[in-house]
Amino acid sequence: MAIVDLVMPKMGESIMEATVLKWHKKVGDHVKMDENLLDIATDKVDSEVPSTTAGVITELLYKENDVVPVGAVIAKVDAGGAASAVPAAASAPTPQVAAPVAAQPVQQYQAAPVVENNGARFYSPLVLNIAGTEGIGMAELENIPGTGNEGRVTKKDILDYVGRRKSQPQAAPQAPAPQPTPVAAPPAAPQAPQPAVSAPAPSSTVIGGNVEIIEMDRMRRLIADHMVRSKHTSPHVTSFTEADVTNIVKWRDKVKGKFEQMYGEKITYTPIFFEAIVNCIRKFPMINSSLDGNNIIIKKDINIGMATALPSGNLIVPVIKNAGTKNLLGLTKDVNALANAARGNKLKADDTQGGTFTVTNVGTFGSLMGTPIINQPQVAILAVGAIKKRPVVLETEDGDVIAIRHMMYLSLSYDHRIVDGSLGASFLTAVAKELEAFDKNMEI
Repeated sequence: MAIVDLVMPKMGESIMEATVLKWHKKVGDHVKMDENLLDIATDKVDSEVPSTTAGVITELLYKENDVVPVGAVIAKVDAGGAASAVPAAASAPTPQVAAPVAAQPVQQYQAAPVVENNGARFYSPLVLNIAGTEGIGMAELENIPGTGNEGRVTKKDILDYVGRRKSQPQAAPQAPAPQPTPVAAPPAAPQAPQPAVSAPAPSSTVIGGNVEIIEMDRMRRLIADHMVRSKHTSPHVTSFTEADVTNIVKWRDKVKGKFEQMYGEKITYTPIFFEAIVNCIRKFPMINSSLDGNNIIIKKDINIGMATALPSGNLIVPVIKNAGTKNLLGLTKDVNALANAARGNKLKADDTQGGTFTVTNVGTFGSLMGTPIINQPQVAILAVGAIKKRPVVLETEDGDVIAIRHMMYLSLSYDHRIVDGSLGASFLTAVAKELEAFDKNMEI
């Protein structure tokens, strides 16, 4: 009997763990080479994990919703195909896996230092779910000592914290109890139970009227957490400007058919915007940075994240790596490939990692402008609005004239700890001028 270990694969440079969402096989089932074995979740991206061998499943070492480190053995397969003693073997190893997980962090918990990283720690979906259930906010969560990889909070860490947190309120009432001073203590006793019974009711599910209650899915909960954490982390400031993109509109209308025929790619406004943004980031490198304590980290690589709406209505941000090294055609190919992968739920975990600056196109849904929330740990995010025809005053050699132009609003939200108003407004103005200076006679 040749037993093969199946391990949690590495899904990206910064991905150190994943959550088991669903097993598609159980102990005793046959599995083929490259057949989907389980679904996993890393931060926002759900991925399928195929089997690296063919045979019979003899052990599944983790349950659904367990957080598994990269490289850990998740299942064992009998490559010879024998499955006679499978059920007996399946029940025995389960406690053997759970026992060391429960024993090791208990000793490490007391010695682990509190990780202070300005809210930039990664939290697995399981940890976030536990925190939400127990009413633990992000400010409190970030102060929990982590014994996981790179100081991350594990399931055991947060459960230990919850246990200690629940025990503390019980000890608190015992402290004032020895004080026998108030004579009115007896009447207070019957009054206390009445509010205690009625208080939980409004906070549960007592909702009047004609309503529908929908539980947030896992991705929506993660997005909500990211948004709240960003607001708690960065003091947001948003600046606005507008750009005359008439030259871009006319050029795209003129070349889009030929461009697709030559390169097999549809050209949208997005890669044109990205090219202008990259040029301006080179002029204002502080926009392409992050904050680590009191240190500002300026990123030499320009990795542009593009906020993309999924069919479910959720949002995801795939990243164009090394956008500063690519021409318009290269940017177009990356934009189209990532957008199609996002809509088809085919993104890999690494596709959403490493962003240094984010762009969101609120104009896709008809919005003129927006006040976007910074994608941590970045320090700025640019929103582009809908392109609208408007009468605009143009200055010419013969005097001012009113003309119909294609206009677009731009809004930049930035972290005021690093980017002040002068830098933020200067960068935003530079982007607008870069777009307005687009050469409508450029050859493809």
